[in-house]
Amino acid sequence: MEDYLSEVQERFKKDLFATETTGIEIIDVGDHSAKCVLHLTSKHLNAMGAVMGGVIYTLADFAFAVAANHAVLDTVSGSGDIKFINPTKGKSLYAEARCLKNGRTTSFYDITINDDCDNVISKVSIVGTRVNI
Repeated sequence: MEDYLSEVQERFKKDLFATETTGIEIIDVGDHSAKCVLHLTSKHLNAMGAVMGGVIYTLADFAFAVAANHAVLDTVSGSGDIKFINPTKGKSLYAEARCLKNGRTTSFYDITINDDCDNVISKVSIVGTRVNI
């Protein structure tokens, strides 16, 4: 499984915004599931000193992308919905994406964002659209 994780990590290094600009790391991947981590720095904060909402959504969207495309790159986000539940208290954010339904052309994913203090930060729902059918 470690070899497969390394293979997926290598494949997604091409997503430069998520991996280089934002700093998200893939730490686990399974059959239509993924877990990613983002270690927070000052560049992730908004003018109020809180984690920028776009950073949280980027983490969720990247975890979705990894889960939906772990084997074949063929699915993109069709729509997404985010609910911000709690402010981040920790120094890292974790996104866990899991597939609720994987249809022929459409998939549905649930992504939970937690901080390293075990607070639920947000819940995200993403509808995936298969582009290479």
